[in-house]
Amino acid sequence: MALTPLDIHNKEFTKAFRGYDEDEVNEFLDQVIKDYEMVIREKKELKEKIEQMNEKLSHFTNIETTLNKSILIAQETAEELKGNATKESKLIIKEAEKNADRIINEALSKSRKISMEVEELKKQAKVFRTRLKMLVEAQLELIGSDDWDEVFDVDMEREFELANQES
Repeated sequence: MALTPLDIHNKEFTKAFRGYDEDEVNEFLDQVIKDYEMVIREKKELKEKIEQMNEKLSHFTNIETTLNKSILIAQETAEELKGNATKESKLIIKEAEKNADRIINEALSKSRKISMEVEELKKQAKVFRTRLKMLVEAQLELIGSDDWDEVFDVDMEREFELANQES
């Protein structure tokens, strides 16, 4: 058990022949008591500081743990978001490729259809041209025939008189 300042103060020594000077011993003991009290106070203050520091250390350790957990969660979330973004981008690319293929196929189909329509129109134009040519040739033949001469030879006045007589 440690000595207290009171133990030092109340300590009594036995007197012996040719002993120490009592006043000198008492002065020294008073000085030891003061120093001892100061050491006890400092020790108490240091214990309080240690407790405060331990509390702060505990607090900062908790903060560090929380921050580490937060960092891990943030990293996991970032990885998850990155993975989701990658998946989504792949889906978007696949969808875009499908749409591009569909658009290309539709364009090719329309191109073939238009090409077939153009060919059909060319055939129809050739048929029309041939028919028109035949019609024009027939008309030219008709114009060039001798039947027109007969029409021009007929006397219209005589035909008119004949028609009036009959009526």
